[in-house]
Amino acid sequence: MSTSPDHHPGDEEKSIGTLEDVYAVEAAPDRVIVKRFGKLEPLLSRLFASGVEARGVERVPETQRESKNAWNNILMWWSVNTVFDIIPIGVLAQSNFTLSFGNSVATILCFGALGAVATAFIATLGPITGLRTMVITRFSSGYLGCTIYSALNILTQLGFATTTVILGGQMLSNINPGTLPSVVGIIIIGVCSLIPCFIGYNMVHVYERYAWIVTLTSMLFLWGLGGKAGYNINAQKPLGDKGHALSADILSFGGIVFGLFTGWAPIAADFNCRLPADTPPMRVFLLTFFGLFIPICFVAILGAALMTITDPAYVAAFGAGSTGGLIAQVLSPWGHFGQFILVLLALSVIANNIPNTYSAGLSMQALGRPFAIIPRFFWVLLAFVAYTVAGVAGREHFSTILSNFLRILSDWTAFFIMIVAEEHFIFRRKNGPLGGYNLDDYDTPSKLPVGVAGILAGCFGVAGAVIGMSQAGHRRCIGPLGEMVGAEIGFELAAAFSAVTYLPLRALEIRLTGR
Repeated sequence: MSTSPDHHPGDEEKSIGTLEDVYAVEAAPDRVIVKRFGKLEPLLSRLFASGVEARGVERVPETQRESKNAWNNILMWWSVNTVFDIIPIGVLAQSNFTLSFGNSVATILCFGALGAVATAFIATLGPITGLRTMVITRFSSGYLGCTIYSALNILTQLGFATTTVILGGQMLSNINPGTLPSVVGIIIIGVCSLIPCFIGYNMVHVYERYAWIVTLTSMLFLWGLGGKAGYNINAQKPLGDKGHALSADILSFGGIVFGLFTGWAPIAADFNCRLPADTPPMRVFLLTFFGLFIPICFVAILGAALMTITDPAYVAAFGAGSTGGLIAQVLSPWGHFGQFILVLLALSVIANNIPNTYSAGLSMQALGRPFAIIPRFFWVLLAFVAYTVAGVAGREHFSTILSNFLRILSDWTAFFIMIVAEEHFIFRRKNGPLGGYNLDDYDTPSKLPVGVAGILAGCFGVAGAVIGMSQAGHRRCIGPLGEMVGAEIGFELAAAFSAVTYLPLRALEIRLTGR
């Protein structure tokens, strides 16, 4: 249970009771929840007996780990990212930043690799600790720091979910204009995302294990039909920026790509924390890396490629209906079968939205004890209501929401990853100052770090992000360096500022408090 030499078995000070109570919650969360909510016992018992997951942010004991979902480290992420809502990211390269096809591809590959490495590292901590991602932050930023990160992650996952249901709903409504309102389409996508998340971990893995097959086939159809329409990879070259302006475009678009990858980092350990503790970290890293890198690059580059089609009908379709209109035009030669493919592409976003919904509920529990005692499925329902309402309200502003949201996202995930990485590789290494993770203490504030170092380093990261803001990304808030460079460099500065400050602050914190 513990990997730290500083563990004292006789110390039973726990935030939710004695050590035995903690073990009881970890081993049988369903029994504890049923007992806690006595009046709802019949309903809760039936739910848990039918397969609804009772476990929330409680640690998964080694005795309850299983290896059957090991390959889902690649299959799940493949399904999550081989989806329609990645295509608009590639479209942004040319519609918003006037990058040529070659520069678009290079930016996607380079910044994508960097983001995939960062997210894959976070994923390796799931089997090591048996904890959900947000709870792992307690070992670097303390209980309060975890609450702050959880709040940020709730906004992140709800933001992702909002853009996803808007896109899916609009796609469904555009298949036969006038027959299905976009509001109804948004609700359909939301409900379909809710069902596996309400049931829980195992159902999420079952769905994601196979969803990629249909969507990958649909993407291959798009590549082929786009080629038939005629890719002109040199079409954007005369329109693109040169010199300093080109560098600025690459940095700004690269920040969006980086945020697309690292947006999964705050939930990366949520879906493999039931793997055995002795699962090789390198295996988890590689499976997660390729599960992210290959499909996201494949689909984002498809979006960039479709923007090189110069046929006037395709250009007009994009002007009238944005990405959805362009895709509909690409599939139009196939008539009703093309509409069927369009339906599959619209429904593909469900696979992308499931992790958002599931992990938003977990992050709500990770806010603190009063939230953790409420069953996980309640928070999943709340997340569904929140992003569905937001999607209905913001459905007319999808492109603006998407580009600005991903810029902000890349900034906070950059310093989050940096802080967790320094804690793991420097302070928690085998012969480091703390010698490992005392996993019994994950819910004991008095045994966790005070959190001052992590919180202050995060504040410095925010300062770096603000300094790196650019006119293109934030019309009213321009950082001095971002203005000078002329590009969005927020995530680079956020990572650098937090990395430089966390190391000495954490060393001082350990010296003064011993934890």
